[in-house]
Formats: sequence, C-alpha cells, structure tokens
Amino acid sequence: MGKTVFITGASRGIGAAAARLFYENGYNVVINYNNSVEKAKALADSLPGALLMQGDVSKEEDVKRMVFAATEHFGKIDVLINNAGISYVNLLTDTTLEEWEKLFRVNVTGTFLMTKYAAENMISNHSGKIINISSIWGISGASLESGYSATKGAVIAFTKALAKELGPSGITVNCVAPGFIDTDMNSDVTPEDTKAFCEDTPLGRIGTPDEVSKALLFLASEGADFITGQIIGVDGGVII
Repeated sequence: MGKTVFITGASRGIGAAAARLFYENGYNVVINYNNSVEKAKALADSLPGALLMQGDVSKEEDVKRMVFAATEHFGKIDVLINNAGISYVNLLTDTTLEEWEKLFRVNVTGTFLMTKYAAENMISNHSGKIINISSIWGISGASLESGYSATKGAVIAFTKALAKELGPSGITVNCVAPGFIDTDMNSDVTPEDTKAFCEDTPLGRIGTPDEVSKALLFLASEGADFITGQIIGVDGGVII
C-alpha cells in the first residue's frame, strides 16, 4: 500500500509543498489543516487518494481522533512531519500572556501531542521517521519574536531528547530549521527588510517551500536511516 506521511499544517506554504512532493514520490498523504478550509480542500482535490483531516494540533482529543483515523485508513503512519505553527511579531513588553501561551500551545504542545500519539504506532512497528519544523530563530533568536524563538528552541531540544529515547525503537527524529522562506507567514515583511535579509544570506536570496520540502523528503528516505537528532538548516547559509 506504500508508506504514509502525516503532515500537520499542510494547507499552505511548506506543508502544502511537502504534501505535493511526498505524493509525487509515492507516499500516501494525510493533509492536516485547522482553519484554511478552501486551500486544504483544493490541495486534497489535486492529490487523489490523499486523506484530509481537520483538527487543532494543540487539542488532545483532535490529535487522538486524527491519528486514529489516519492509522485506520492507511494501516500505519511511517512519517510524521510536525509543520503546524504560528508566529507573532511584537515587543516583549507588548506581548500578552494569551499570545505567549498560544504560541506554546500550537508550536510546542502541538508537536508534543502529535508525536506522542503517532509514536505509539511507530514503536509497535519498530520503525518510523519524525521530522519537526523549527526555525533559524530557534537557533539564533529574533528581535521582536522572543516568544516564537522560544517555542522553536523548545522544538529543537525536544527533537534531540526524543532521538535518544526513540532510537532503540528504530525511529529517527530530526529537525529542519528553515531560514527566510517565501510563505504566507512572511508575507508582511517589507521589501526593504527582505532585501536586507538577502544581503545577509550567503546565497543572496530567500528560500522556497519546495526547497524545504526536499530536505524533508530526504530525511524521510532510507538514505537518512542513520541520521537522527540533527538540526538541518535550510537557510541559504545565513547561520554559519
């Protein structure tokens, strides 16, 4: 029946690019979305046989429902890509407790919950690939994005710890840390700031969702079977 990949936050950006690339490479694809209904349905319609799953990754009952349904439908989950995430750009002193807590609920708790329930299936099969999406800001930190940076740093620490825990069960756990990527999340960045970022990037440009998705496909492949606990930067060399 082929391998199955479950991608959270797959309605647009990196998640959608990954869904298309994995599908083209013979994977059964589970497309998770929360609010972007039209984009998610359009993507699913373009990938016949893909399973569309609405759910909030920060809610345990939603996660349990989605993982159970995906496992029932395709038999097992071979690859989990924890891509769902949100960001806020704000001064620390202007950041509300509600904003801070929501960042952690989606970016960290969502990753924890999806991994917890998908891993149960992987452990019983003694195989699986878990790939978390962090950010270069989880490595270096970003001014005006202290909350977002904190959550992405937590994802990196979670990745390393879990790689040690799940390695004996034949499961690899890795992390991709994208740089400035041309996605909706960065659509509010001014042309001036985009130019400045490109000037600070050795490759002199911003990245694309397709370039990130290719790294994800590699980490999910047999070629990455002996790679675990790693943070792979897809950032044009901006962090060297």
